[in-house]
Amino acid sequence: MRNVICARCVKCGREYEAVPNLTNCGCGGILDIIYDYDYIKTKLTKETLANRRNPTMWRYRELLPVEETTPDTELRVGWSPLYEAPRLAKELGIRQLWIKDDGINPTASLKDRASAMAVAKAREAGAEVIACSSTGNAASSLAGNAAAAGLKTYIFVPARAPKGKVAQLMTFGATVISVQGSYEDTFELSRQAIERWGWYNRNAAINPYLSEGKKTVGLEMMEQLGWQVPDYIAISVGDGCTIAGLWKGLKDLYAIGFIDRLPRLIAVQAAGCCPINRAVEENAPWRPMEENTLADSIAVGVPRNPDKAIQAIRESKGLTVEVTDGEIMAAQKLLGTRCGVFGEPAGVTGTAGLKKLCAQGKLPPDATAVSVVTGNGLKDVANAIRACGEPISVPSDLGRLLEAFAERHIPLK
Repeated sequence: MRNVICARCVKCGREYEAVPNLTNCGCGGILDIIYDYDYIKTKLTKETLANRRNPTMWRYRELLPVEETTPDTELRVGWSPLYEAPRLAKELGIRQLWIKDDGINPTASLKDRASAMAVAKAREAGAEVIACSSTGNAASSLAGNAAAAGLKTYIFVPARAPKGKVAQLMTFGATVISVQGSYEDTFELSRQAIERWGWYNRNAAINPYLSEGKKTVGLEMMEQLGWQVPDYIAISVGDGCTIAGLWKGLKDLYAIGFIDRLPRLIAVQAAGCCPINRAVEENAPWRPMEENTLADSIAVGVPRNPDKAIQAIRESKGLTVEVTDGEIMAAQKLLGTRCGVFGEPAGVTGTAGLKKLCAQGKLPPDATAVSVVTGNGLKDVANAIRACGEPISVPSDLGRLLEAFAERHIPLK
């Protein structure tokens, strides 16, 4: 990979050759992929990118750690829509707002970006089996992308994973292990199994290439915005891999001169499970927390990528905010009714946090912002119904319909 210099530990600084089956540093630290930006600038220009007709994350190959001969993965991952939301921006009290809807990816979440990268690197490593632990979305994204590539998967999920996500796993032909315990218990069992059988490891805490896939969400939104940088980008945070990847992509673009400044990140966690935000706010090492939130995809009490995430928040002079489950469900309804975007609880948590900060006066009225919706609402329909209520149920009788409208105070004009 001519564009990659090495992999460097974020804790001790030790450097490694960027081989396909990289894992953690010997000190236990997570590795970061280091690029040769001078070389990349000779190969990639804005004009080159504008003329490229590849509507997937692989349009940014010069900024990705894959061999030139490695083929694009089979599913169309990336290039999700970026919707301007003027009505919602006005309601929140800021100048401009865009919604990046990553729920339209093949398995309906941003995690497809990481899993596509995992499949590409597994092929480079000559692996036939990939495994991971997940609260749900990483699992279904790996199963779907691997199935399309003809690779076998073993997926470990906590027993609380929503049925919609488990149904995806089973449909994609994964061997699914439902673990009776927390996400930490699930991760530990997957770690032992991967070590025993030598499967390719897709776990975000171990595989440094996954953030490189996730960073393409940032590359995309900047291209879609014409390289005009918003003041803020709000995103939900679980294990820390997604916000770390987003920041890495933005820094890549800044390093090659595609953007002239960097935005501030808004890290949003559930109030019932916020170990990364708490560490930033207390300026102290992170501590485990209970996984007490309905937003299952970010219910990570023992985050596996805290170092990169905390670094991203601090480097960007970012904001942290915690939201209750009630505020998350309100954001589901808000995005649906104002923007026509259907997000799962974790998917809309970024918007819930943005709304809360605006209400607290933490963002100036001339601010511009992007809120990333990381997963589709069909992943968890039970909580969507909780957020929005049951439909009107009446017999086929106009009189009864009028009574129901009156009971609910529904305006007919």
